[in-house]
Amino acid sequence: MINKTVANAEEAVKDIPSGAVLMLGGFGLSGIPENSIDALLQRDIKGLTCISNNAGVDDFGIGLMLKKRMVKKMISSYVGENAEFERQLLSGELEVELIPQGTLAERVRAGGAGIPAFFTPAGVGTEVAEGKELREFDGKLYLMERWLKADFAIVKAWKGDTAGNLIFKGTARNFNPMMAAAGRITIAEVEELVPAGDLDPNQIHTPGIYVQRIFQGIDYEKRIEQRTVTGERS
Repeated sequence: MINKTVANAEEAVKDIPSGAVLMLGGFGLSGIPENSIDALLQRDIKGLTCISNNAGVDDFGIGLMLKKRMVKKMISSYVGENAEFERQLLSGELEVELIPQGTLAERVRAGGAGIPAFFTPAGVGTEVAEGKELREFDGKLYLMERWLKADFAIVKAWKGDTAGNLIFKGTARNFNPMMAAAGRITIAEVEELVPAGDLDPNQIHTPGIYVQRIFQGIDYEKRIEQRTVTGERS
């Protein structure tokens, strides 16, 4: 059985160069590859294009990469929690492509499936449609969107095995599995790493064929993006 394990996050990301296109999994701050992001922050690289559902927050996740000026362009859907992102966008320091969330998910999925383009009604008649092909189907206009692929996809799973098979938990499944399929090289960090064959095949979300490197993560903070409390009942 092929063993795809590497020692740690530093080993996993050591060959990511400046100018690379990265996909970073997660939904908000749920299921983000915390260890890999920390390891990237130790590297002297810049000019990255980052594809992620969100841009982290100012002091956590991709927000730290933005703060260090590692990111040239963000391709995202939801970016409302990051003041540094806003500052760089308004000052012209950061290129930004904002995409409807469903379209972003489908563009990534298409990249993993080898589908170069598809048509969607989302964005027709808005700035999203500028410069893109429109086509009518059954009396309704649809917008052509192209696939998204990456040099490196960096994902975080709840459990994985040494062959690269992955199981995600909860909302971490929203973007991680499809990004794992769309990277030329996919790096997976997991909360629990087990020997190949120990996972129930019926529970695997991402087959190991999509994963090139896997390691056991440590010290996960699992930050809550918006903490709320319920008032006392009278």
